Amino acid sequence: MLIVGRHLPVTDLSDHEETMPNTCSTPVHPLSPPEIVTAALPEDERIWVPQAPGVWFRPLMLNTVQGGWCNLLRVRKAGVLSRHRHPGPVHGYVIKGSWRYLEHDWVAMAGDYVFEPPGETHTLVVDGAVEEMVTFFNISGCMYYVDEAGAHTGFEDVFTKIDMCAAHYEKVGLGADYLKQFIR
Repeated sequence: MLIVGRHLPVTDLSDHEETMPNTCSTPVHPLSPPEIVTAALPEDERIWVPQAPGVWFRPLMLNTVQGGWCNLLRVRKAGVLSRHRHPGPVHGYVIKGSWRYLEHDWVAMAGDYVFEPPGETHTLVVDGAVEEMVTFFNISGCMYYVDEAGAHTGFEDVFTKIDMCAAHYEKVGLGADYLKQFIR
């Protein structure tokens, strides 16, 4: 079978997987960091970093060069989690459960993609009927926490996330260096 895309022929090689070499003919640049391939939903509960009562995050990639991160957010409580702004865009994909923002009339449900433009204030809420919410987030920049009047109350960035992970992983016996696999 021949599949054509971008005007270049692509051949289905599924019948030839056993004869395919395990290495690429184009070497990786020596300064390129290694890939991250990991089970997103870990079996080891210690990998989830507590953020607040009933709220955890699971780091997937901590980008110290561009100042962002990718993580899973897991919530096992109902109510308002945080009111915040982002100076950069945020992409989310709901894996389980649902959540919403008080400032909008939509509910993000399992299977939904959410794009958050920079500059909006969001008040994240998980409703009482939701036993567990898990969402993948790709965050650019920081989380800038604000109160009801919009006054700054705190922030999180990739470096505060790294510090939280290191302290947690040390405490639960994985060691502070465990988080280095996620840092790029």
